[in-house]
Amino acid sequence: MNNKLKVLAIVGARAGSKGIPNKNIKPLLGKPLMAWIIEAAKASKYVNRVIVSTDSPEYAKIAKKYGAEVPFLRPTEISSDSTPDFNYLYHATAWLKKNENWQADIILRLPPTTPLCTTEHIDACIKLLLNDSSADSSRTITPASKHPYKLWRTNGEYLEPFLSEKFTGLKDAHNMPRQSFPPAYSHIDVIALRWKTLMENKLMAGKKIRYYLIPKNEAVDIDTEIDFIVAEELLKKRLSVKK
Repeated sequence: MNNKLKVLAIVGARAGSKGIPNKNIKPLLGKPLMAWIIEAAKASKYVNRVIVSTDSPEYAKIAKKYGAEVPFLRPTEISSDSTPDFNYLYHATAWLKKNENWQADIILRLPPTTPLCTTEHIDACIKLLLNDSSADSSRTITPASKHPYKLWRTNGEYLEPFLSEKFTGLKDAHNMPRQSFPPAYSHIDVIALRWKTLMENKLMAGKKIRYYLIPKNEAVDIDTEIDFIVAEELLKKRLSVKK
């Protein structure tokens, strides 16, 4: 590892979740939800700083308890449920540069809703950028739960395939076995971005994106109460295996 390399992990944990009130601090196996990703990032051999970007003093206090820094409270104008992740990542990275003269080489987007994300996943994404100087970013992916060729959209009172036959090259793709389709993946957990990709090009991916594939049963993005139950069971299994 280059000892001069600066790696910044940013956990975006705003308050005001509508689906599950205070979702980001809801207890999961005895710890606030966001504590899982904070601890995973803190254990990384590459990450220099773990920042929590939040608009809540209560969340800030909890984040600090688990070892994260909260050098600012996120401005209201970038704290709504419709705010893209880019906004708070850019704000946090720019804030550190302006106020502390600390410029990150690699910036990580780590969502608090992915408690199964491990230090291994985080380090793998960083290592991909270290080993490929041409890559703009990297991210963890998992097999898609539903193939996009099977999806639909409404057109007035009728349905039509979400992806046209012209796009897929297949007639009635929705009626074909998924084994006949090219593999499809969903992003989950980690995004690693170079300074230039995020701060200069103002992108969340770039053209050259490296990936780290994680099995489906090692990833969950919590959005509903059922997701909490699933995450709890998967974490219990993981912890029992470690013991």
